[in-house]
Amino acid sequence: MEVPLERLTSPPDGCYGGRLMADYVGVTDGDLARAVAETAGQAEEAESELYRRFASRVRFYGLRHLRDEDAALDLAQQVMLLTIEKLRSGAIRDADQIGSFILGASRTMTIDLKRRERRRERLRDVFVVEPLASAPHDDTSLDLDRLGACLGQLPERERLVMLLTFYAERSARQVGDELTITEGNVRVIRHRAIGRLRACMTGTGGVQ
Repeated sequence: MEVPLERLTSPPDGCYGGRLMADYVGVTDGDLARAVAETAGQAEEAESELYRRFASRVRFYGLRHLRDEDAALDLAQQVMLLTIEKLRSGAIRDADQIGSFILGASRTMTIDLKRRERRRERLRDVFVVEPLASAPHDDTSLDLDRLGACLGQLPERERLVMLLTFYAERSARQVGDELTITEGNVRVIRHRAIGRLRACMTGTGGVQ
């Protein structure tokens, strides 16, 4: 279930449906969480107040660990969306622990975002060929759609080796154990696959 974005932003006048933020003084985070959980999507005021209390904390957490303003704002939005969806569905059993749930969700999503960024950087380093007469480094990007199409043209074993190496982040030994081939053979297959993918990505030849 998707939570409308307008419900998750603090109104500029500090008023929610006729209620001032001051009206929530003394209302605990757990009380707000219970209100959201018990009214099945009808507690817009409680949802907005819960967002107001926690979104900035999640954003600061994101800034500290992701070091990017846009990524931190996205993290806050995603964590609060998840929190409200889980409250509505009854998945959070102890409303008084809502702060711990939000912190845990922030950590998990941050780890996942970092992992995705590392994976993207590894793919970029392998498959993007820097121009000789150089544009700025930031202008060099990885066409993920093209990479996916090129990857799909590889022979099955080469494709599996690439996926296990760059997406599952397995070592050559782990890939070999999974595919029942030697570690040396994994490296040979990977080297051949990288060459084919580079040719496909740069338009100097398709995957044969």
